[in-house]
Amino acid sequence: MKELLLKRPAAFVRYLAACFLPVATDLMSAWAFSRLIGAVELASMDYFWQNLLLAVLVGVAGIALFIVSRFMRIGFMRDTILDVRMKAFDKILGLSSTQFNAKSRELYISNLVNDVNLFEQDFFLKLLNVIYSGGRYIFGLAIIFFLDPLFALLTAAASFVLYFITTRFERRTVKLKESISDGNEELTVQFANTFNGLEVLKLNRVEDKFLERSLQAMDRIERRKLYFSVYTEGQRGLGGFLSNLIFVGMLIYLLRLGFSGLSLTSLALLLQLSAGCVMPIGYVIPLFNDLKAAIKIYHKITDPLATGKEKSTALVPCTFDSCIEMKDLSVRYDERTVLRELNLRIEKGCKYLLRGASGAGKSTLLKVLAGMEENYTGILSLDGVSYTQIDQHSFNQRSACIYQDVFLFEDSLRNNISLFQSAPDSELLAVARQAGLNELLSEGSTSLDRQLAENGRDLSGGQRQRISIARALYKGADIIFVDEGTASLNEELGASVEQTLLNLDATVIAISHRYYPGVTERYDFILELVNGRVVQYSSAEYFEKEAV
Repeated sequence: MKELLLKRPAAFVRYLAACFLPVATDLMSAWAFSRLIGAVELASMDYFWQNLLLAVLVGVAGIALFIVSRFMRIGFMRDTILDVRMKAFDKILGLSSTQFNAKSRELYISNLVNDVNLFEQDFFLKLLNVIYSGGRYIFGLAIIFFLDPLFALLTAAASFVLYFITTRFERRTVKLKESISDGNEELTVQFANTFNGLEVLKLNRVEDKFLERSLQAMDRIERRKLYFSVYTEGQRGLGGFLSNLIFVGMLIYLLRLGFSGLSLTSLALLLQLSAGCVMPIGYVIPLFNDLKAAIKIYHKITDPLATGKEKSTALVPCTFDSCIEMKDLSVRYDERTVLRELNLRIEKGCKYLLRGASGAGKSTLLKVLAGMEENYTGILSLDGVSYTQIDQHSFNQRSACIYQDVFLFEDSLRNNISLFQSAPDSELLAVARQAGLNELLSEGSTSLDRQLAENGRDLSGGQRQRISIARALYKGADIIFVDEGTASLNEELGASVEQTLLNLDATVIAISHRYYPGVTERYDFILELVNGRVVQYSSAEYFEKEAV
């Protein structure tokens, strides 16, 4: 939190100064009002009118200072909230594939929307009041000490007692705020499940059941909010009651001073200053507890997660000049061993086809090779450098993945190929044609601006896959991982897409259960997974074995 607030030191100092401006207004108002009260003691109308004018001028100055304070604070608040959103987003983008896939996508959306909104609503309002009340307390107590040291000590002691009592609620307040955050995540996931599976729900006529579940989730989150509200208001009520008791004691003390000859002006000033020190504590400490809860939310959505494997602090840029090598590599999920002591060498420029029964571990092996699965033991290296020492960003720049279900953005063909990077039309057209997208390029470079529907639903399966291939070509990927890239295509389209992949000047590692005569035989090697182990064949050996 400290680094967030001090990221812009000058703006933060300006924000603090803005928070203290109302303190100056309050102190001036207390002084002006005490002089008005003093006019009664002096029984002078001229003195009264002079100080009434002074009070009006102080009030006008207070309005002006409030406006100035607001403008001084607003820029820092806006920039800081933007920083929080960016840090929360960067945390998600910085997760490894294993970490990212450990949670539902909807939870990340809830973090970026609901939790950031919770932080925004709570943090700065609470921070403003805590700083303002702290400033009022410090300056007010200093003036009281100058006028009456004993009364200042009594005021400090009473405020400490009040502070000690009200801070007892802090831990519970933080837990309640966290439960609201968790409830928002649960509700977001519930909505996403309902909307993503709406067609299935309607076909099976069970949408009412899911509506009921959504209503129950909404009811739970609203109950948590209500309980939090009641709990915090209860804190404020208790704090206000204790503040009033202390204030009565102060009033009795000051009345005794008045009976001993203290002027009405000094009496009124001491009374206002002491009230400004003690009365806000019962209100501010619950806000301080809320502030702690908001800070907890901030750390929840921005603090990086611990990685499953220790990585070198000096990461090595990715190069692929020779091979990827596995030595005694195993992957276990709970009690089940998926891959068992694999020893495998992937040569640069060769084409590999992964085969095996369903559940044999093909996708797991592909994820390990693509750096998306860190839950393994053994050695995995690229050109002799351990995957754990390779910079993930540079590895991603040199590799590409093609899946059965290609995700396309609701944007132009240009941006779906370049992924929103600037690129010359000639380069994009070249990779699009190489990927076999000629039918979408009939209008030349202007066809790159063609807008695709949501997730490319206006395209055929083959066109969607070819856009994915064009992305890989545009990146200049040295390694291309393909997971059932042709499974949803008909024979003709599937063979055409696989032909395109095999023509690429890149290392290709593909999973496919399809066989296209005259095409599939072009793979250099077949890797067959059986019982968690891999057997490597040349293409000729494998298909000769299959033919027997």
